[in-house]
Amino acid sequence: MTTADGTKNNDIDLKEADETIESVATDSTGMASMLLSEERVPPEEGDLVEGSIIGFGRGSVYIDLQPFGTGIIYGREYMNARDIIRRANIGDMIAAKVVEAENENGYTELSLKEARQALIWSEAEEAIKRKTLLELPVKDANKGGLILEWQGIQGFLPASQLSQEHYPRVEDGNKDQILGELKKFIGTKLPVQIINASPKEGKLIFSERGLVESDKTKIVSKYHVGDEVEGEITGIVDFGVFLKVEEGLEGLVHISEIDWGLVEDPKALFKVRDKVKAKIIEIKDDKISLSIKALKENPWGEAKDRYKKDDIVNGVVIKFNKHGALVSIEEGVAGLVHISEFSTEEKLRETLELGKTYQFKITFFEPKDQKMTLSYAEANKKEAK
Repeated sequence: MTTADGTKNNDIDLKEADETIESVATDSTGMASMLLSEERVPPEEGDLVEGSIIGFGRGSVYIDLQPFGTGIIYGREYMNARDIIRRANIGDMIAAKVVEAENENGYTELSLKEARQALIWSEAEEAIKRKTLLELPVKDANKGGLILEWQGIQGFLPASQLSQEHYPRVEDGNKDQILGELKKFIGTKLPVQIINASPKEGKLIFSERGLVESDKTKIVSKYHVGDEVEGEITGIVDFGVFLKVEEGLEGLVHISEIDWGLVEDPKALFKVRDKVKAKIIEIKDDKISLSIKALKENPWGEAKDRYKKDDIVNGVVIKFNKHGALVSIEEGVAGLVHISEFSTEEKLRETLELGKTYQFKITFFEPKDQKMTLSYAEANKKEAK
């Protein structure tokens, strides 16, 4: 029956409801109904059930849950589900969650909203098992990662679970700079998988790495230590450069592997998207390490024929560190003048100026290991004699 205001109004008493239940066949394909019927266990609070609509009352819907009686959706639960109820008709199958096994009128109180939430979490668990690929838009970002949304539920994609290509490469791990890089993803879609679902906390955790890592072993298996590759620079940081060898595979050229000479700022030598050749020097845990300098002639190879221990040589001071001064005697061949030769670091810097050339004595020379130590004091003593 439909009232003048257009709402459905089938006011039925318990006797009429019982008669209607007997006349409505249940859907044998409804999993919840089948399980309840087979096990003959009445539904309890929190259970998901399924049944057909047998009537509409004023602000209420009646559901056939035979052989366990009648379910009812009313009050707040009715208001929460009114958009769904408005499109429903008698005989429609509907899934709901039990919020009270038996109320004072003998009905099983049901919730469509909670059932929908339960089904979503069930889908999330299934997606985890199947490693389902989802393409989701980034809604927001914080210093720890990105905020995504799936089926109306907000989830978190930690920065640690981003692919190498998308991971924010920020010098010194500056959190404000990391946030700035992460915010660039807002509004874009990322391919992700659900890796954790917690219904009680209402949290979903996503990962982008899993999608890349799943094929990475196969990609890496094509390469071997010693292979020469050409790639595109995708990132430059204070400790080196990242080189994209092919789609899904990126390697790091550590700053010590960029050149035989001293490199202090990789950004002064490269730009993102530069094409660079490099040599694979290590493959470990599906990660590759690369060297650019390995494709250049090692200057220590020729230096072994020109220098030996106790030689007096000219050298340029190229850097200070906590151990002393680094001195280059030719391009790519440098050694340490230890701070112990000077009373203090201040005295060292007063005696040896950055960028200037002085005479030094080679006190240790091992070109095979590319190691050399120099002495300013001993060279000066000899010069004084």
